[in-house]
Amino acid sequence: MTGKPSVLFVCVHNAGRSQMAAGWLRHLAGDRVEVRSAGSAPAAAVNPAAVEAMREVGIDITDQKPKLLAYDTVESSDVVVTMGCGDSCPYFPGKRYEDWKLDDPAGKGVDAVRPIRDEIRDRVATLLAELLPAG
Repeated sequence: MTGKPSVLFVCVHNAGRSQMAAGWLRHLAGDRVEVRSAGSAPAAAVNPAAVEAMREVGIDITDQKPKLLAYDTVESSDVVVTMGCGDSCPYFPGKRYEDWKLDDPAGKGVDAVRPIRDEIRDRVATLLAELLPAG
């Protein structure tokens, strides 16, 4: 990586996990990291329970829209974090890949989404510390 690192979060519908992860990274990193998210089969809208769970911690993701995963988006990202998209994510040698095993918030209420949100926060904070070490 040279310059500002770029992180791509990918889940199937780009409506829950990847949107929350992108929201957390934007919140925690500011403009120090380029943040992207996409899905292999994007939904029509972001999951309302994910929106509400993020709003509870002061992060607004209401302006986000699920996006289709594009080959060039993966190719131009430094880190690709997958969340249940399986083999539908393209692979490029030399990229850093992480696969986060997380419950899918689809169809769940905000009470069930909160622990997923909090686990994502912890993983994003760890990733950020690795990308931008203090000092």
